[in-house]
Amino acid sequence: MCNPYAAVKLIAQARQLAAEYRRAMGKPLPGVSNEIAEHDAVRLLELEAVAEPDVPWDAVEPGSGDRIQIKSRTIFDESKGGQRIGQLKMNQDWDAVVLVLMDEDYEPYEIYQAMRDDLAEYVDASSSGRSKRGAMSVARFKIIGQLVWDRVNGRQDEVWENRAD
Repeated sequence: MCNPYAAVKLIAQARQLAAEYRRAMGKPLPGVSNEIAEHDAVRLLELEAVAEPDVPWDAVEPGSGDRIQIKSRTIFDESKGGQRIGQLKMNQDWDAVVLVLMDEDYEPYEIYQAMRDDLAEYVDASSSGRSKRGAMSVARFKIIGQLVWDRVNGRQDEVWENRAD
């Protein structure tokens, strides 16, 4: 297991590299944003990371035991709509999805959480083939989910406290 202080330093370097790469090359550096998002979600929401590669969730919420998938989306231009999140694997075991939204410097600015039942209800009710496969827009995820952290106010504790009921 990596030293937590070393991990923080490595993530900061990954943020900087990813941002510089995109500015220089005009496209994102593949695979980096999800690693950064997982680190940020665990740290900011006080989740327990899961290091096992063969489980379909990335973290566990200590209070409820919910198994959390962590997704990310880096938003480079707020005025452009249509951003999508990675496919949700509805056939696997997990309880909730956390979506980390990051700015052009790969810094988190909002984190949303949606419960499996709410996501499944949308997928089941949708007539879109894309939605049936677990694909979803960032805008739709924000409607279904709840804001659990933002850069200005930090963690929205009442959301997590309500989950324990």
